[in-house]
Amino acid sequence: MVTRRDVASIVGLGALGAAAAGTLTSPAVAQAADPNESTFARIRRTKKMRIGAVGGGAPYYMKDLASGQWKGFYVDIAKALADDMEAELDITETTWGNSVLDLQSNKIDIFFGLNPTPKRALVIDFSVPVFNNAFGILCKKDFKPKSWAELNSPDIKIAVDQGSSHDQVVSRLTPKAQISRLKTADDATAALQTGRVDAQCLITMLSLTVLKKNPSLGQFVLPTPIFATTSNAGFRRETDKTWRDYVNTWIDFNKGLGFIRNAIITNMELVGVTEADIPPGVSL
Repeated sequence: MVTRRDVASIVGLGALGAAAAGTLTSPAVAQAADPNESTFARIRRTKKMRIGAVGGGAPYYMKDLASGQWKGFYVDIAKALADDMEAELDITETTWGNSVLDLQSNKIDIFFGLNPTPKRALVIDFSVPVFNNAFGILCKKDFKPKSWAELNSPDIKIAVDQGSSHDQVVSRLTPKAQISRLKTADDATAALQTGRVDAQCLITMLSLTVLKKNPSLGQFVLPTPIFATTSNAGFRRETDKTWRDYVNTWIDFNKGLGFIRNAIITNMELVGVTEADIPPGVSL
C-alpha cells in the first residue's frame, strides 16, 4: 500500500534535488551558498525549511504561550512536507498581513494559508489549492445582513486586519462602509467585542473558531453572493520553479491520500469546530 511518506520517491525528490542544486557531496560546495541558489536547492543543502505561522490563527496555527510549541493543521501539514524534504521545520511568527512581505524578503520559504488575490499574485507565486473556503462576516448580535450590498453603507463599521485578504475583499465589495484597518485579526475581533464596529470580515474557518471560543461575540453570516476562495501556499517569486512544482505535487498527492483532509478535521475538532458547523455553500 502506498503511504504518504512514499511521495518523495514517487515524485523523484532525489532527481529534482540533483537538477536544482547540483552535486551536493562535496563539503566545500555545501558550505558555499550561491547568491542565485533556488529555494529548493537551499532547503536540500541546509536541511532546513522555513515557514511563517500566525499566533491566534486557530485552527490553522496555534501557539502554546507557556511552551512556545506550535500546533494547528498547517503546522502538521508543514511538518509532513519538511519530513519528505528531509529537512527540519523552522517556524517564524508573523501575521496574515505581513506574510507576503516575509516571503518577498526571503525570511521564510513558504507560507500556508494565503487566499490567492490578484494583488498578491503581482508579487508572489501560489500553490494549487489546499482546501476550499469562503469570506464571511462576524456580526454583533443585533445585526444580521444578508448580502454584501447591505454591508456597503456609510452607516456600517467593519474591522479587518490590515493588508490581509479580508482587507482586500471589503475594500472591493464594501467601499462605502467605514473600514477600520487594524494590525491583526485579533485586534479586529476585539473591536467587534467592544462595540467599536458592527462587523468583522473573516474567512469562514477562522470565523467559526472565534465564535466557538466566544459565543457571546455575536453571529456568523455568509453574505450573498457567496465569495468563495481557496486556501493556498505562497512562495517567493523566483525563476527556478522547482520548489513550487514540488509542493504542488506534494499537495495533490496528500489530498488524494486523505492526509490533508484528516489534518484539517482533527485540528478543527481541537477548537470545538466540526464539519457540521460549516455553512451550506462552503465545502472543504
